[in-house]
Amino acid sequence: MKIIISALICAISFMSCSTPTKKVVEQRDIAQSVIYEVNIRQHTKEGTINAFRKHLPQLKELGVDILWLMPIFPISEKNRKGSLGSYYSVADYRAVNPEFGTMEDFKALVKEAHSMGFKLILDWVANHTGWDNELINTHPEWYTHKDGKIVSPVEDWTDTADLNFDNKDMRTYMIESLKFWINEADIDGYRCDMAGMVPTDFWETARVALDSIKPVYMLAEANNADLLVNAFHTGYAWELLHLTEDIAEGKKAPKDLNTYFAKMDTMYSKNSSLLNFLTNHDENSWSGTVAERYGKYADAYAVFTFTIPGMPLLYSGQEVGLDHRLLFFEKDSIDWTKNANIRAFYSKLSKLKHDNKALGAGAKAGHMEILKTNNDNIFTYKRSKDRNAVIVTLNFSNDTQKVTIDEIDNTYTNYITNKKCASKELTLKSGEYYIWVK
Repeated sequence: MKIIISALICAISFMSCSTPTKKVVEQRDIAQSVIYEVNIRQHTKEGTINAFRKHLPQLKELGVDILWLMPIFPISEKNRKGSLGSYYSVADYRAVNPEFGTMEDFKALVKEAHSMGFKLILDWVANHTGWDNELINTHPEWYTHKDGKIVSPVEDWTDTADLNFDNKDMRTYMIESLKFWINEADIDGYRCDMAGMVPTDFWETARVALDSIKPVYMLAEANNADLLVNAFHTGYAWELLHLTEDIAEGKKAPKDLNTYFAKMDTMYSKNSSLLNFLTNHDENSWSGTVAERYGKYADAYAVFTFTIPGMPLLYSGQEVGLDHRLLFFEKDSIDWTKNANIRAFYSKLSKLKHDNKALGAGAKAGHMEILKTNNDNIFTYKRSKDRNAVIVTLNFSNDTQKVTIDEIDNTYTNYITNKKCASKELTLKSGEYYIWVK
């Protein structure tokens, strides 16, 4: 009898009879979220899942909400580029690259990420596989052929073989593989590589299948408006990236942003959102660092990506001013001892994104109004929702500028200095910015 009573007491008061479990932190609403792209290979010297896992507390402090992991799958050896190959040349859709660790390592990462309030999404390569993916031998009919031979999707992508989405059986396999990682590891969705090269109706079918397991978050590496209707939550703001680079180089003027935002209003529904970024794995490795491409305007453009409609993205090392182009097909590393001030800067921007509902995305986005001022060289806009408002003033020109902003008064606080606004007339050095909140 004593044994039975003790068992009942232990069952009722399990916290005193078993190892305490970690408190699960509630995940943030997607509309107020900050996304972080993780390059597992280069994020740490070890280049493993377990080594990256130790960085989770730092990313939580940074204000990250969604972790996007670049492909973690085994990489094909046939036609491989470099000694380690491209993450986007997939040898097996349902396994973990031994270079990074094991399936158990990955499951432990997802579990810990969830306990800390992160969502975790995987990078998915649906358009093509590597040349020694088992599907080439077992189902060659699932691939695109020309003159009787399987071909690459793009001439330069010689390490990949193009999949044929006219084949229904291949589509079924692909969707089952997408479901595999949700069922097996409880991930929260996908960033889909070259999503625009895959038929929209495939993604729409996949979205229904995945949402039937759990609500997922879907990010498309594409800016096709049709993809953001029923398939994806967020697409890429590619046009904006290139426009901001052109303004930074002096090829275009800040006033050209007015045209861009007017165009976006006609192209996308209010429920759609775009990913705003200064860098990612492609931009860093092939186009240059943030400093190379934006120079003295880097901080102002970072403020821009966090405060315009959409979702802000950070890439591994951006928070410490990554100062070199990471190798793509070889092992490289990030120096995490540098530039603590940059990390603090991005943490503050993340907090602003989280705390001010005017800065939401998609259906929950605050209204954006480009404010007319007496100086076309200064770009000023207001985001507002309910009683929340943010006014941002940016000097993207090459000279010191003076501007009068009628909308600001002493009800607004400078977000950086925490001082009340004292004057409608501002002077901004080249690359300088103001963030006013209330």
